[in-house]
Amino acid sequence: MSAADGPNEGACMCGRVRVRVNAPPIMTMACHCRGCQCLSGSAFSLTAMFSADAFEVVSGETRIGALHGDSAYVYCAHCLNWLYTAPAGAPIVNARPALFDVPAWFVPFVESYVSEKLPWAATPARYCFAQWPPPEEYGALMQAFAAER
Repeated sequence: MSAADGPNEGACMCGRVRVRVNAPPIMTMACHCRGCQCLSGSAFSLTAMFSADAFEVVSGETRIGALHGDSAYVYCAHCLNWLYTAPAGAPIVNARPALFDVPAWFVPFVESYVSEKLPWAATPARYCFAQWPPPEEYGALMQAFAAER
């Protein structure tokens, strides 16, 4: 398995929280929604989507931050670096790809919320959606992502 496939580890800014994935991402995305712009302090947030079974926090203390709703936005308890999001009821974890020691998963394959995209922001994503991709399209998107890896 190559570094692009896993295992891959990473850490928050202060290094107190370490995470590990044991499989490649099932998709990568850039989200242009206003919430992600605020959370990331940038034009969009990047996500590497993993099966929840492939992702683990191996050390450090985390806490919930940002939006306190159906999805858990998880941060380092010390430096407050945004680590990952765990959507309620979904068997996935959306990790921030910049955390990883081997930065193999930065290129977004899908863009979401391009309806809120800043006019100058551009990514090389192959697929774009005004909001979230429709649930019935995720399977085909994940297959296309796997085929292009």
